[in-house]
Amino acid sequence: MIEEEILTIEEVAKYLRVSERSVYEWAQRGEIPAGKIGTVWRFKKPEIEQWVSNRLSNHHINATYNAVQVESILSPDRVLFLNYETKRDALMTLAANLATAPQVKNRQELVEEIIRREELMSTAIGRGIAIPHVRLTSVTDLVVSVGISKTDIVDFQPLDDEPVRLLFMIAAAYNQHAYYLQTLSFFSARLKNRELRSALLHAQSTEEVHKLLVKV
Repeated sequence: MIEEEILTIEEVAKYLRVSERSVYEWAQRGEIPAGKIGTVWRFKKPEIEQWVSNRLSNHHINATYNAVQVESILSPDRVLFLNYETKRDALMTLAANLATAPQVKNRQELVEEIIRREELMSTAIGRGIAIPHVRLTSVTDLVVSVGISKTDIVDFQPLDDEPVRLLFMIAAAYNQHAYYLQTLSFFSARLKNRELRSALLHAQSTEEVHKLLVKV
């Protein structure tokens, strides 16, 4: 159990989609939570999750609102109502839906990478929200699918122990790093609104969910 909670520089770099050198330099400067065991850096999984959540929540929120146009990355047919208790079932279903978008050219790679990414580190950010996300060369432009779960998904292991009910799955082209971060930040910031989360959970149609998310 302890080994599963400790990450190496390589694992953190893969999760963040940055170079191992960047992670090493952040650790050296104290910019990312880390500790040394002997001469090597190690990272606690919950601390990295919290660090990522904090950075996404605070990353140029005002600019992000202006930059992200939900109607250009999400359509009503990529909104699903889910009824699964396990994250794997929910992720597989949502990834299969996302793979129908014309921007996604390799369905199998998308599904496999979403699951692999989740196995490396939970994408739950608290408040009943998870934002699974990948960047792939087989994706031509950023696209989103949204899942509204009618059942508590109990195995996402969020920091606040609140079962996940809202899933926002993002796939982006590999060269869209900045826009990818903006979109992550956008949804993380908007979903802090308790009224919006409640409205999404009580929505009766995919069109209603879409309208709630497009509305600024």
